[in-house]
Amino acid sequence: MNKQPPHPDNLEHIEQFLDALFLESGASDNTLSAYRTDLKKFSDFLAPQALLDVDTQEVEQYLAYRVDLGLSPRSTARSISALKRFYQHQIVDKRLTRSPLETISRPKATQSLPKTLSEEDVEALLAAPDCEDAMGLRDRAMLELLYATGLRVSELIGLRLEHVNQNQAVVFVKGKGGKERLVPMGEEALDWLARYLKFARPALIKHATDFVFVSKRGIGMTRQTFWHRIKHYAMLANIKSDLSPHTLRHAFATHLLNHGADLRVVQMMLGHSDLSTTQIYTHVANERLKLVHQTHHPRA
Repeated sequence: MNKQPPHPDNLEHIEQFLDALFLESGASDNTLSAYRTDLKKFSDFLAPQALLDVDTQEVEQYLAYRVDLGLSPRSTARSISALKRFYQHQIVDKRLTRSPLETISRPKATQSLPKTLSEEDVEALLAAPDCEDAMGLRDRAMLELLYATGLRVSELIGLRLEHVNQNQAVVFVKGKGGKERLVPMGEEALDWLARYLKFARPALIKHATDFVFVSKRGIGMTRQTFWHRIKHYAMLANIKSDLSPHTLRHAFATHLLNHGADLRVVQMMLGHSDLSTTQIYTHVANERLKLVHQTHHPRA
């Protein structure tokens, strides 16, 4: 990449574009930050050339440079999206008559498989908290509920007392986009939740709150707090694989499919609006089936 400074007009054009993106479409801070980063990287690559003097060949050289760096197709697709919108804005503002990305298409981003845990790892994780302690009992109930329902961590910590129906063993969840769903808990999770509500929650509460799960300060928990707790128990359970905040959600879906659950039922419980989002778990389940076949079949 060029070591020369970028063209002095580039930054001004980038910021004007981002201002327009915010005002016209209400783009989020994260989107604006990502676009700013992508456009500045392209500007640095071009240096000292101006962004408005670019042709298609130079865009292709930049994309080839990204390949040489080993950057992912997903990252490059986002970069192309930023560049396309930037140059379309220049056409609308009549600074350009055509975009240098007219013939450039986005690379297909490979869909990464979600990280999950074996059923043995899940059992070890669930058994890790010390349930003689109020916080340990709380954490056991949270882990059990997370694995039994496939809730997102944000949905779990956002649960209110009115969202839990112990008689029918279901939780009411308001998920992404305000979409509502009822998810069954199962007997094991229901039992641990009942123990927590009876013995641990009253001991933890210091202020009036209707959150089901409270912190040691007696108030609602944060995603970060619970995530640190999961990592702590993973270490105690000697789980070597990397975990993410969604690991138990992924395990919930994968294990259901491994045991023959219908994909559309899993879709409903996860709160996915599109079945294709849930279908990625079938790949994980299929990998498990292949492993079982290779391990146990005499002609594998």
